[in-house]
Amino acid sequence: MSEIRIKTDAPEASFRDVAKDALLTAVVALVLAVPFIGLKSDSVGIALALQTRWAEMFAIVGAVVAGRVLISLFRLRRVQPRTPQPQKRAGAKELAAAWGGKHIVLIGVAGFAFAAALPFMPFSSRYTIDIGTTFLIYVMLGWGLNIVVGLAGLLDLGYVAFYAVGAYSYALLSTELGWSFWVCLPLAGLFAAMFGVILGFPVLRLRGDYLAIVTLGFGEIIRVVLTNWVEFSKGPNGISGIPRPSFFGFSFAREAESTTFHELFGIAYSSQHRIVFLYFLILALAGLTNWFTLRMRKLPTGRAWEALREDEIACRSLGINPTNVKLSAFALGAMFAGFAGSFFSTRQGFVSPESFTFMESAIILAIVVLGGMGSQMGVVLAAFALVILPEWFRDFQQYRMLLFGVAMVLIMVLKPTGVMGSREPTIRLHKKDQGSAAEAQPETAR
Repeated sequence: MSEIRIKTDAPEASFRDVAKDALLTAVVALVLAVPFIGLKSDSVGIALALQTRWAEMFAIVGAVVAGRVLISLFRLRRVQPRTPQPQKRAGAKELAAAWGGKHIVLIGVAGFAFAAALPFMPFSSRYTIDIGTTFLIYVMLGWGLNIVVGLAGLLDLGYVAFYAVGAYSYALLSTELGWSFWVCLPLAGLFAAMFGVILGFPVLRLRGDYLAIVTLGFGEIIRVVLTNWVEFSKGPNGISGIPRPSFFGFSFAREAESTTFHELFGIAYSSQHRIVFLYFLILALAGLTNWFTLRMRKLPTGRAWEALREDEIACRSLGINPTNVKLSAFALGAMFAGFAGSFFSTRQGFVSPESFTFMESAIILAIVVLGGMGSQMGVVLAAFALVILPEWFRDFQQYRMLLFGVAMVLIMVLKPTGVMGSREPTIRLHKKDQGSAAEAQPETAR
C-alpha cells in the first residue's frame, strides 16, 4: 500500500513543482520586462516623454511562462518511469538523421552548387548577392573558429582580433605601399597566424573560463590599440579609399589605362561584375577553408586536436605535445580569420575599429556553438539562422535581439550539443557495423 501511495502522490508533487517554477518564472520575467519592454522613452521636441507598452509586455511575459511550463512538462514526462515496451521500428526522426549522416557529402555538394548558381538565378539581385556575400563571410569565420573551439576545445572569445588584423593588414599595405589584393591576401593570413601564436603562448596552461577571459582581453586590447594609435591606424576615423580587387590585374572600371574586365571578355560594362566577382571570391575562400579543415581532421594534427578536446591528460600520456597542438589550432584558426578580414577590407573599401567589437566575436562563437561544435554543416545552418533570417525579419527590428536570445535558449535546451553536434571520431579502426559485428562474435569464433 505504501508503494501505491508514493506512486499516486509523486505526480501531484511534480505538478506542484511545475506550478511553483512557472510562478517564479512569471515574477522574474515581469521584473525584467517592465524596464526593457513596458516602458519606452521617446523624444518630444527637446523633452523626453515616457510611453508604456503594457499589452506587448504582458504578451511576452505570457509567452515566456508558457514556454517554461512546456519545458518543465517535457522534462517531467522524460523522468517518469515507463513500462518496458517491445522494440519499435525506427521512426521518421531516426530515419532522417541516419539518411542525413550517410548523405552529408551530397547535401554539401548540392549546397555548394546552389551557392555557385545563386548570382544567375531569376530572383537574384544586387541585394541578394550582398546578403549572400555577408553570409559566406560569417560561414568562413565560423569554420575558422570551429578549429579552435569545436575541434581543439579551446574557448576563444577574442576571435575578432584576428579578423581585425587581417583587415588592417590589407588596408595599410594597399594604401601605404600600393600592394595588390592578391599579394596582401596571403600576408594578411600570415600576420593573423603570427598573432594567433602570440596569443597562444601566454595561455598554454589555461583552460575553460580562464582561457575565455584571456582571449576576451586580447580581443579588446587589439580594438583599443587600433582606436588610440592614430599615427598607425588612423584611430576612430578609420582607413578609407582602400583599393578594390581586380580580376588578376584587369580592372572592373568602365575605362582604364589598361585592359578592363569587360573589354577582356568582350561584354558590355556593368557595375554588377565587381559584385559578382566578390561573391565568387568569398565562395572560393570559404570552400578552401572547408576543404582544408576536413583534410586536417584526418591527419595526425587534426586527430590530436580532437584528443586534446576530450582529455588533455590522456594526450600527455600518449606522447602528444599539448603546446604544439594548441599553437597549431590557434595559428590555423587565426589564419582563416585573416583571410576573411582581408576580403572584408577590400569589399567595404573602409575599415574602422567599430567593425571589430566584442559583439562580432559573440556572433561567430554563437554560430559555432548553435550549429554544433565540430560540425561543418552545423556552422552553415547556424550562420543562416543568425545572418539571413534577421534580414528577412527586419520588420521586427526592435525585437531582433530578444528573438535571438529566445532562439539560443531553445536550442540549448532542446539540443544542448547544437543543431548538428557530434562527438564521433573522425577516423575509426573499423566501420560501425563491422565493429559491432566483431564484438558480437563469440570468443571461439575469433
